[in-house]
Amino acid sequence: MQKKVLFLIALLVAVLPSRHTSAQMYEVRQSSINYEKQERSAAKVLVDGTPEWTRAFWQTWLKDTYNIKTKGNGTLGMGRRDVLAARQVPASSVSGKLIDLYAMVTAPSDSVTELSVFGGYDDKTYFSPDNTPTEFAAMRNMAQSFAAAARLKAYREQIEAAEKELRETEKEKDRLEKERASLAKNTENNLEKIESLKKQNIENKLKASQDSAQLVVNAQQLDLRKARLQRRKDRLSTLDRK
Repeated sequence: MQKKVLFLIALLVAVLPSRHTSAQMYEVRQSSINYEKQERSAAKVLVDGTPEWTRAFWQTWLKDTYNIKTKGNGTLGMGRRDVLAARQVPASSVSGKLIDLYAMVTAPSDSVTELSVFGGYDDKTYFSPDNTPTEFAAMRNMAQSFAAAARLKAYREQIEAAEKELRETEKEKDRLEKERASLAKNTENNLEKIESLKKQNIENKLKASQDSAQLVVNAQQLDLRKARLQRRKDRLSTLDRK
């Protein structure tokens, strides 16, 4: 059990961000984004995961948490937009009025994604720290809540991936041990067969030597018996002539 825990920790160290990166990860910061050719105040956060993963989880999280559905995915990959939008939706944690909520996903690196959340009451009134500080702060808190959920989800998935790798490694270990045991048994059987064949060869050589000696004796006996038979034939022939 202790070895399994150490293995999981080692895998997590490999897949989790470095200390320098993790210091900026999941911390929402105030920034801006260019949308419709103008700078809009936005709450930005870096999360662990691909853009597709972040985009999908943002939509799921909004639906589950605020019952807000976003648009921008298009149909069957066609008409996909860079910005996910939810127009004129209720978000009581931000405001008692209907709001427009937007999110843009970009990829600073292969494994880290930046989510930019911005919004407003309409196309002319966007939230900002200066003009609508309460709404902007509430929207920022929303982004921070998402970041916390994304962090938890990412860590859980990384642990699940590490556990899967561990199971596969243990399975491969069992396979190799069984194969090694089978080869060892096969080798043992082969060595026993070799020893048996060696013993049989020694016995065969001894028997062949004995047979060779017996052949010499047999040949001598054959010559003697041929000679005896011939003498008897000659005697019989003599008696017949008398």
